[in-house]
This record gives sequence, structure tokens and C-alpha cells, in this order.
Amino acid sequence: MEIEEKLFIINFGKRLREIRISKNLSQEIVANDCNIPINQIGRIERAEINTSIITIYKIAKALNLKIQDLLDFET
Repeated sequence: MEIEEKLFIINFGKRLREIRISKNLSQEIVANDCNIPINQIGRIERAEINTSIITIYKIAKALNLKIQDLLDFET
């Protein structure tokens, strides 16, 4: 993976964590609302995985956001 791609994944994870915390939601609650494994939110936030667009869609829906809101960060 190129450095620019890794930075994108890192920044996406930071953005997800920032929004989740601002909404006072645990990783477990978001994962349950998305119907994904509990540890997956943490792995996304720590940039350990490059998640799928379907998972991003589920997360946005669970957080009551537009997908664009999750991708609104500096790279």
C-alpha cells in the first residue's frame, strides 16, 4: 500500500472515531447497529483494515450521516 493510501485510511479512522465519540456512542453500539463484528469498528478506527464501501454505508447509516460526512477530512 502506498503512503498516500495508508494516510487516507488513517484519516478515515480518525474521522470515524471523532464522530462516534461526539455522538457518545461506543464501538459496540455502532457495530451492533451496522450488524458487523464488534472489533471491526476498532480495527477501522486504528487503520488496521481497508474497509469496504458497504461497511462505510452501514456506518454512515448507523451514525445518521451522509457518507460524505465520514469522508470530510484533510488528506
